[in-house]
Amino acid sequence: MEITEIKKTVKKAYTKVLTERGSGCCGTDCCSNGDNMAEDYTKLDGYVADADYGLGCGIPTEFANIKEGDTVLDLGSGAGNDVFIAAKTVGVKGKVIGLDMTEAMIEKANANKDKLGISNVVFRFGEIEEMPVENDSVDVVLSNCVLNLVPDKSKAFGEIHRVLKNGGHFTISDIVISGDLPGNVKQAAEMYAGCVAGAMEKKDYIDAIKAAGFKEVKVLKEKTIEISDESMLKFVSDNELKDYKDSGRKILSITVYGIK
Repeated sequence: MEITEIKKTVKKAYTKVLTERGSGCCGTDCCSNGDNMAEDYTKLDGYVADADYGLGCGIPTEFANIKEGDTVLDLGSGAGNDVFIAAKTVGVKGKVIGLDMTEAMIEKANANKDKLGISNVVFRFGEIEEMPVENDSVDVVLSNCVLNLVPDKSKAFGEIHRVLKNGGHFTISDIVISGDLPGNVKQAAEMYAGCVAGAMEKKDYIDAIKAAGFKEVKVLKEKTIEISDESMLKFVSDNELKDYKDSGRKILSITVYGIK
């Protein structure tokens, strides 16, 4: 799939999420038993229900070591779920920037911000491969189930490195794979918007982070994501599904950390 078509598909899926609240799993019903990948945010300080569309695959703020006064950047900020959690921690002396390439999500995030009367948050329209963020200006970068949707991940990690201050760090929750996915799944637009077909092999993902210049890179949390047979059979044959299951290949949610 061409890069422009990938981005068009992702934007369409995330815009649709706003009118079909609760679809989860990055906008599609791609997980087993109708469940999504998202974890429970409801007990976190700063949680805003109107910003939580169940689109994540982890809780990066749990591991991000955000401090009062920090400048935090959330990539693929959506309606502001992780942004508002981080904003509570950085306080009035800090700042949180939410970056998203979907206009409808920026509008929803700003509506949530205005409703809350929060002054230490700003939402910016833009793409992760070319961020409208200054060099060496950010203490902490967050992202939740978004980097796997970016076609040029090496460029994305390079941009993360560029905007972080020396000694700054990122905490990213994302989808990776262990072993190769069936070809039809890789090519399917719906599964791409569902955070699966764009996922890299775990080792390659970690290698891309290190190649961008990060040190002390480590996986802080990992879990297997199960996709229902019904969802898989939209894209693969019965025999391909059996081969996939028998192969031991896995789709994983990981939370990874690295320092500039």
